[in-house]
Formats: sequence, structure tokens, C-alpha cells
Amino acid sequence: MTDQHGELDAALERVIEAARHHLAAVRAAQGRIDDDDVWQAYVALNNASFAYDEQLMDAFGEVTPWDVESIDPDEADQRFAGGEGVESTDPHSQVISVRQRRDYRVPSVSALIRVAEAARREGVPGDEEVPPVEGVGEAVLELLQSGDGSLGALDVPELEPLDGVVMVSEVGTPVDLESFADDDPVGPFQPGPDDRLVGRLDEHPFLELDDEHDHVH
Repeated sequence: MTDQHGELDAALERVIEAARHHLAAVRAAQGRIDDDDVWQAYVALNNASFAYDEQLMDAFGEVTPWDVESIDPDEADQRFAGGEGVESTDPHSQVISVRQRRDYRVPSVSALIRVAEAARREGVPGDEEVPPVEGVGEAVLELLQSGDGSLGALDVPELEPLDGVVMVSEVGTPVDLESFADDDPVGPFQPGPDDRLVGRLDEHPFLELDDEHDHVH
């Protein structure tokens, strides 16, 4: 039993030492992502904790709160892309293209333009003249620019969403916007000869049920 206690004490000391080494590595990394020293210290702390937990169970049938599994250090090095001397198993990077289209119905052109003009005035001093919004297309662009640039910026009552579609493709090279004219409506969205469509997601607007239609007469 004495030897068993000594082994437990030694295992606990290894956990404490591994924890201190891990903390030192984290501090030295100063928030650096995928730091090799931090990863190596993490594996050592994980395995020391696992070993102590196993020995505690064998000796007393008790467990620690640490729910860990043993990590093979050699396999861990292979999975860690930033490790020194470790080559990536995939030497070629991959480019994914996400193409999205959503259509809208404009119930009132004047109402949409008023909303876009109000968005354009935000952040502009009151004594500065703001050019009017001319047309539906300019109104939609203004809402996108004044929002976060995503289609979520168009979730306004003045636009009624219709069907949309999202297509995800594997492409050979990323889009080169400089090679297309600003008024080219097709080029940037045209699939290349080597592009491979992975999948298509059809979007349908959520339709609220009309209570009157739900009533049984």
C-alpha cells in the first residue's frame, strides 16, 4: 500500500508539473494561434491527468473530475499542422465558392425608397445635403451598404422575400474581380470549366398561415 501511495504522489506531482509547464507555454505564446509549445504542453498535461486518474481508480476506486482520454504524442504531432518538421497530409489548398441568390417583391417602390433614404441620412450631419435615392436597385444597394453587407440587411417590411438558392462548389481558383467589368452581371458568377457543384440548397420564404383559412366551417 505504501508503494501505491508513493506512485499516486508521484503521478500527482507529474500533473502539477505538467500544468505549470502548460501555463508557462500559454503565457509565452501570448495568444498566438496553433503554437507548437502550447500543443505539446497540452498533450503532456492531458496524459499526466489521464495517468493519475487511472491510478486513483486502481488504488481506491475513485475518479477525478477530469474527463480525458490518453493522446498518443506521435499521432498528436501528425494532426498538429503547425508542428516543426511536420508536413501537411494535404499539400494542396482548396477553394470553396458559395453562390447565393434571393429574389424580392417590392410592394411599394416609394416606401422602399423612403427607407433607403433614411438609412442614407444616418450618420450624416443635419446641415449636409444628402442625394436622393433613385430607383429600386439603388435603394437595395443603399440598404446593403448601410447594413452589414449581407442579405440580412434586406430583412425589412418594404421587401417581400421570394424563393432563393445557395450553391456550394469546389473551384480551381478563387474569383479575380479585377478581370470583370463593374457592369458585368454574369462573369463573377459564371462557373468555371473545372468547378464541381457540391450541393444546392433551395430557400423558400416562411409563410404565415392565415387564421381564416385554418378555420373549419
